[in-house]
Amino acid sequence: MSDWHAPQGPFNIPDVPDYIPRRLKPWLFIFFVLIIQFTGGIYLAAASDMVGTTALMQEDILMAGYAQLVGMSINFAVMFRLKFRFSNRVSLLACCAVLIAANVICAHTDSVPLLVATCFIAGWFRMWATFACNSTIQLWITPVRDMAIFFCYVYIIVDGVIQLSGIATVYTAFFWQWEYMHWVMTGLLALMMVMVLILVKPVKGPMQIPLLGIDWIGAGLWSVVMLCFTFICVYGNFYDWWQATEIRGATLLGVACLAINLWRATFLHHPYISIPALTNRNVVRATVIYLVFFTLMATEHVFEHTYAATILGFDETNLIDLNWYVFAGIIAGVAVTYFGFALRHWRYKTMTAIAFILAALYLIYFYFLIDYGVEKEMLFLPLFLRGAAAVIISTVFLTSIVQSGLHFFVFPQALTVNGFTGAVMGATLGPALIGEFLSHTMAKNAALLGSTLTAANPATATMPFAQLYGMVQTQALIVSMKEIYGWLAIMALTFLTIIVVSYSPIRPAAIFPKWKTIRRILRHGVKAQLKTAG
Repeated sequence: MSDWHAPQGPFNIPDVPDYIPRRLKPWLFIFFVLIIQFTGGIYLAAASDMVGTTALMQEDILMAGYAQLVGMSINFAVMFRLKFRFSNRVSLLACCAVLIAANVICAHTDSVPLLVATCFIAGWFRMWATFACNSTIQLWITPVRDMAIFFCYVYIIVDGVIQLSGIATVYTAFFWQWEYMHWVMTGLLALMMVMVLILVKPVKGPMQIPLLGIDWIGAGLWSVVMLCFTFICVYGNFYDWWQATEIRGATLLGVACLAINLWRATFLHHPYISIPALTNRNVVRATVIYLVFFTLMATEHVFEHTYAATILGFDETNLIDLNWYVFAGIIAGVAVTYFGFALRHWRYKTMTAIAFILAALYLIYFYFLIDYGVEKEMLFLPLFLRGAAAVIISTVFLTSIVQSGLHFFVFPQALTVNGFTGAVMGATLGPALIGEFLSHTMAKNAALLGSTLTAANPATATMPFAQLYGMVQTQALIVSMKEIYGWLAIMALTFLTIIVVSYSPIRPAAIFPKWKTIRRILRHGVKAQLKTAG
């Protein structure tokens, strides 16, 4: 392993002219990453404003936002090929142009299919630009390519910007209109294009590897599978699940595309996602942990906004200020992961247990905290714990994919599976399950509470029906949320116990090969593909 990572001298980026100080070159690409991460096809923090000014429903906006996550996830399987086919200058200019077009379209259209397609494409190019920048400065962040360290940087950027972007979007909509966020990001992307034209040279690698042998049909089919899954989770409650033709049709289409993909993977030489990537032990383990963990954390999407807005009466600006608490938790979670997992090499089991302890504390705290008279500052601790727990889980299990022992051709495919299960399923499946659980629990509790509020009760006999109904629904909501927080806390403690009693001696030792080694592997694969085709 040492011959892969011999000392390489002072870090430099040949794409940037020498009149830019060497120490400032990496920060230029971090600035680019921040712009790319802030932008997107649609900004979910402005969903309520978009619903009020367009013909779109809340579900339409969520579907478009999650389609962007699908586009980002599906790009993982080909990101190394794009890296060695195009220079950073071409990649960044192309991505900026597409993202500018996506911002303009999303600011004007109220067509749901166009919005979803635009966000999907924006997610693809957003991931491409992010990888182009991050791969350029990887050796600056960790000269030995220790991916545990590198992913700490990745997640403090990605998760941190999600919180900051929400804050920027809501305050932009508060002082102006929600469309202004699109214009601000269009301006920043245009500024980035100018900076790329001036400060980034068209440096090409030793050999431009063509985009041959890529299973684009498989990419399309996997995209349909992910979009169908997202559609079912987002629109399920609206359409009453499988009682509706739309949900049944999406299910049949998704299952058919999944079956075709699995069948094609059995005989294609280079399928878009291969069977080894789907069945790898670390990938399966990460998928299970993601599904459990992000279902426990789904109260973020289902409860927190409703509780703060409906029960506590927070306006949009007070609601979005809670993102600062989550942002503080993300910083703390990255710090724990960096010093404990990356530097001291704590075991995967230890880090997973820490994340589930934080998740359990978050749920238990809300179980005892939730009430009418909660002050804004009292929400700091649970939101802080949630932010720290989520970033620890994401960083640790993404690192485990690197250490999974997969061939380099299969490794990016595993990242696609990881992106789908961690980002897309984590954001959609849990809220769908918890939301359905909440609706049934509220109906039960409303019936129980309503049975005591009869005309014979002197406290409510003279109360107007509308006021009485609102009081019952509000009280039922609080009781139902408390009940669900309790059940989720029990689940978190149960899984924590399973993790503690299990045995896992594995520690992080994920070292990435040199870029020239990766280029040689890709070049050999393309030559083999051409030889087979010929």
